[in-house]
Amino acid sequence: MMRKTALLATAVIVLAGSIAGHANDGFRRVREFLTGYQEVPVISTTGHGSFNAVIDETASEIRYVLRYADLEGTITQSHIHFAAPNNTGQIVVFLCSNLGNGPAGTPACPTPPLDGEVEGTLTPASVLGNAAAQGIEAGSFGELVGAIRNGATYVNIHSTKWPAGEVRSQIQHDQSGPDKH
Repeated sequence: MMRKTALLATAVIVLAGSIAGHANDGFRRVREFLTGYQEVPVISTTGHGSFNAVIDETASEIRYVLRYADLEGTITQSHIHFAAPNNTGQIVVFLCSNLGNGPAGTPACPTPPLDGEVEGTLTPASVLGNAAAQGIEAGSFGELVGAIRNGATYVNIHSTKWPAGEVRSQIQHDQSGPDKH
């Protein structure tokens, strides 16, 4: 009886370790705070925001929530761009747009009027070919994830007052699994 209990306990521990290890495979979180002080060039604005995402490489998707408040202009669009810190870069994916310039399936940016929230899912079909000359071709989900992991992407929000971008944050990939937060 004692031997069966010990075997059962060992099996439970091994199974739990296997499930915990599998739960973290292919999943990663991103959490960023957007301000005008990270825009290029830097601007002083009352606007701020947050970008939270979960990268699931196994399913080839990034689920995100973009929140913003106190913008000085009405939001027009939001993207993830490909560029090193302190540089501007090509749009890689749309997070939302009210200009009708995003690919099919791009959600509208909520405009009540200076703050809101939008959520969505990015897939390989979401990845534009604007940065193909830099190695991120249309549909290259793995290249997008690689750029995020290496700090070579930023998220920003464009508004009517600040068309080039009102708030921004370089995406600094959090290597922790989903259970850390």
